[in-house]
Amino acid sequence: GWTAPLGSTSPGDPEVQPLSPWLPLGAISDDGLVQGFDEDSQSFTPWGYTSPIRTTITSSLRTFSLTAWEVGRTTVQSLQYRIPVVDLAPASGLTTFAETASPEPDRRAFWFVVLDGDAFQRGFYVPEGEITERSDVTHKQDEVAGFEWTITAYPDAEGNTVYHADRVPETAAYTGS
Repeated sequence: GWTAPLGSTSPGDPEVQPLSPWLPLGAISDDGLVQGFDEDSQSFTPWGYTSPIRTTITSSLRTFSLTAWEVGRTTVQSLQYRIPVVDLAPASGLTTFAETASPEPDRRAFWFVVLDGDAFQRGFYVPEGEITERSDVTHKQDEVAGFEWTITAYPDAEGNTVYHADRVPETAAYTGS
C-alpha cells in the first residue's frame, strides 16, 4: 500500500513501484487488505403486494481495512495522527509532535496492489480517501504494535470512488453443456 497527497494521479502500472509523491505504508499484517462494501437501499412495495416493485440504493460506501505494522515510518505516523509528513522530520534524532483536540479532515490518495507471490492480481486506486476508523494500539512485549485503519473512499470529480486494475484471465468461449 502507498499514499500520496490529495490530487495525486494514479501510479498507473501496478507492476511498477510507485514514485514520488507516493510513499509506502510498509509492512501490512498477515490479515491482509479487506475490501469493504456497505450499501443501504429503500424498497417500494405497493399496498396489497408482498414484493417490492422497485428498490433504490440510498447509500453505497467502499472501504479498505488494514493493519500497518511499521508504526515507526513517518508516512504511517502521519496517517495515524493526521500530521503532515514534513512535520515529522526528526530534530537531533528525536521526532516530536502534539495531537490536536480538534482534528481536521485528512483526505489523501491511496494505492493498493494485491500480489500472489510475484504475480500481480489486483490494484486499487482511491483518488480521495480518508481514514475514518482507527483502532486502539497495544504496545506490548510479545506483540507487534499496529495501526488498524478503515479507509473510506469518497467520490472524485468524475463521481468515482475506486479505480480497479485487475489481471483476470480471459474466459474460454462457452461450448454448451
